[in-house]
Amino acid sequence: MNFDSFWADIIATLIGGIGLTFLFFFAREKLFPLPDVTGRWYLEMATVNTAYNPYEGMILRYVIMIWREGNILKGSAEKIYENSSTGEREYVGENRTRAVIEGYNEKNYLGKDRVYLHSIENGHGRESTSFYELLIKSDKEMIGAFNSMVANQDGTAKCQREAF
Repeated sequence: MNFDSFWADIIATLIGGIGLTFLFFFAREKLFPLPDVTGRWYLEMATVNTAYNPYEGMILRYVIMIWREGNILKGSAEKIYENSSTGEREYVGENRTRAVIEGYNEKNYLGKDRVYLHSIENGHGRESTSFYELLIKSDKEMIGAFNSMVANQDGTAKCQREAF
């Protein structure tokens, strides 16, 4: 084994490794970045299945604020609208219920990215928990499903940047 060849091989391997690392970093940051979901969103939930019949077909709307720390999502929400068997009403000011949101931004290189959110709402009378699985359609729209512990509800969910 030639000593000069050994050092040339080491240097070539190091330069190739650094180049490959830079290429993967560039691809991840510039070609396939995490979707920007930071900011204000409007969420609409439509109940499809529930253990409590008066909630069937109920529509709830929230305004949510999300910020991203890497792929971890955090935020808060306020209920702004309800259309149920008891009637249609908008919530303003002190009548709004607040929720804390935590979640995860899943990057899919060969498919659509997904957002998973978990919310704990301090509702009228008790806390409630909901889970959302949303497919990112564009930087202005996400669609998917929700599950809630309130009356074992589940249904469709839609998030968009513009108010409903």
